[in-house]
Amino acid sequence: INPVQTNCVDMEPENLKKEFGGDLTFWGGFCDTRHILNRATPEEVKDHVRKRIEVLSPGGGAVFNTVHNILPEVPPENIVAMFEAVDEYR
Repeated sequence: INPVQTNCVDMEPENLKKEFGGDLTFWGGFCDTRHILNRATPEEVKDHVRKRIEVLSPGGGAVFNTVHNILPEVPPENIVAMFEAVDEYR
């Protein structure tokens, strides 16, 4: 599924993984670029990404990507924090 717009109605990551996780691969949905990446602190970004990884990754069928494109106003340190959180799971 691409895009995985987890901020839309009925697109909660937990429900998507439960209902479709055995049959589909999720491309994205790991970081909300509209509400988290551009507004949160770097530590909040890391926590958000970790939670999404823990929901969407078990059993495979997930490719890390953001929910949308990264907006110009996103602080660079938040982008770094996002990828640092991903790197923890490699």
